[in-house]
Amino acid sequence: MTSKPSSSFAKPRRRANPKTEKEAGGILRVAAIQMASGPNVSANLAEAERLIQLAVDAGAKLVALPENFAIMGIKETDKVAVREHPGKGPIQKFLATQAKKHAIWLVGGSVPLECDDPDKVYNSSLVYDDKGKQVARYDKIHLFGLDLGNEHYREETTIKPGDTVVVLGSPFGRIGLSICYDLRFPELYRAMGDVDIILVPAAFTATTGKAHFETLIRARAIENLAYVIAPAQGGYHVSGRETHGDTMIVDPWGNVLDRLPRGSGVVVAGVNRAYQASLRKSLPALKHRSLDCAKCMRLQLTKS
Repeated sequence: MTSKPSSSFAKPRRRANPKTEKEAGGILRVAAIQMASGPNVSANLAEAERLIQLAVDAGAKLVALPENFAIMGIKETDKVAVREHPGKGPIQKFLATQAKKHAIWLVGGSVPLECDDPDKVYNSSLVYDDKGKQVARYDKIHLFGLDLGNEHYREETTIKPGDTVVVLGSPFGRIGLSICYDLRFPELYRAMGDVDIILVPAAFTATTGKAHFETLIRARAIENLAYVIAPAQGGYHVSGRETHGDTMIVDPWGNVLDRLPRGSGVVVAGVNRAYQASLRKSLPALKHRSLDCAKCMRLQLTKS
């Protein structure tokens, strides 16, 4: 377990020795970044760069940014105004440059990318390898909607949903990609098959986050016997919105290895593949699955 920062701002940690990590049974350090992004893309990228450096200084080889790390606009339509063509634009260039510069795998929590509707974007999680090459893209499938008192959100007004489950191979194992509201739909993670790491960059509201964020993160880790890395937006934004934060890394047994409740900062933990394998051997729940979700759905339709 890594020590928690003594304030809401992460402090530089000693860079881990890669040789020592290899000798310690293949433990690799991963990091999740927490931000409170605003409407200025350049300012957000500068803050992301600072935090990525902190993660690298702590020895992280896989670094994940939160949802909407590059822009949390005053209006929901602000992200449409800065959307980028796939493979082009300052946000994507920043991610590729940072990954190559630090020789890390970098997850751009979500980036607004063009779609066929001029008034909407894909909310896309982009993964870059340690050479700065984009190796995966996941478009958020489940779009958040909330009508609760004074809080109203309808992501469908500015976001086009994706339709493809994305899993990629990496030096850290098989990684499943998801974004924020996806967390409430366990069938998405079942569709991924056996994954070693689940990524959940998020911007949970303060209301729903306080009630459900930790419970859902730990549930996804436990039921999939997977590490869950959940970088989040955490704080007050220029728009007046408050996000929950509580960025965390959870192990396959549901233990929270490191977390940051509020403010900008970094959490770091070790991914221990041998430990994960031993858990899956001792509790082979993934092999005990006997229901096929697609078959269950067909059965339900037949009965109705």
